[in-house]
Amino acid sequence: MRLTLFGKRFAVGQIVITQGAYELPQDDVWYGLVRHMDGDWGELCQFDREQNDLAVVNGGRLVSNYTTQSGNAFWIITEHDRSVTTILLPSDY
Repeated sequence: MRLTLFGKRFAVGQIVITQGAYELPQDDVWYGLVRHMDGDWGELCQFDREQNDLAVVNGGRLVSNYTTQSGNAFWIITEHDRSVTTILLPSDY
């Protein structure tokens, strides 16, 4: 069975998390996922925010960048077809 989740602006599809990101504080990770699903792209420059906003409409890939309370960066990437969202560390990429 596959569960597809929908945020306010787009579907996130199946959610997967890398081992490295799984070791982060889960409250921070899940808060980041909620922000991503709401279209709050985190710590991105204005150009990348605008690219994400266009991708919501045009079906492109969505990338968010967040930092845990302890200072660890992590990314959340939703694929262009909205089938999968991956939570990962920059070093996992």
